[in-house]
Amino acid sequence: MSLINTTIKPFKSTAYHNGKFVPVANEDLAGKWSVFVFYPADFTFVCPTELGDLADHYEEFKKLGVEIYSVSTDTHFTHKAWHDTSDTIAKIQYPMLADPTLQISRNFEVLIEEEGLALRGTFVVNPAGEIKVMEVHDNGIGRDAKELLRKVQAAQYVANHPGEVCPAKWTPGAETLTPSLDLVGKI
Repeated sequence: MSLINTTIKPFKSTAYHNGKFVPVANEDLAGKWSVFVFYPADFTFVCPTELGDLADHYEEFKKLGVEIYSVSTDTHFTHKAWHDTSDTIAKIQYPMLADPTLQISRNFEVLIEEEGLALRGTFVVNPAGEIKVMEVHDNGIGRDAKELLRKVQAAQYVANHPGEVCPAKWTPGAETLTPSLDLVGKI
């Protein structure tokens, strides 16, 4: 069963954020757009390239009212150590959630049980706490922050314009579609 349009399950975590350990819970997301980016582990190979790419585009997400939460099954202490020792990770200004109990990874159905690690999962959550975009893939395949930004923009557009949908490669300002019987077979 897909998690699309389901409400995220309750969670509590400690995040490393802006030099501090801070509590984060599902209630903190209410009324805001959020992106959860699950990755296998700190101090690895593909993960810092993705998280650094997100850090480079973080201001663009913030302008859209979106908070990014990176999540791995590491502890908040490990996140701090990685932040303190990696130039790439030091750029991160968004919260890095710790999931040592594996509960958040289970909630989003990305946990590799036998390894205690998460798959690369990306979830866009609307202000009502509903999952509107999800992408889960093999851990050897890195993600692109620009494409994620485009998906967030499309999700926000659709939420603000009932009855319209965004076609492939849609970007802000481009034409949308209004589904109707008149369009069937004409696209």
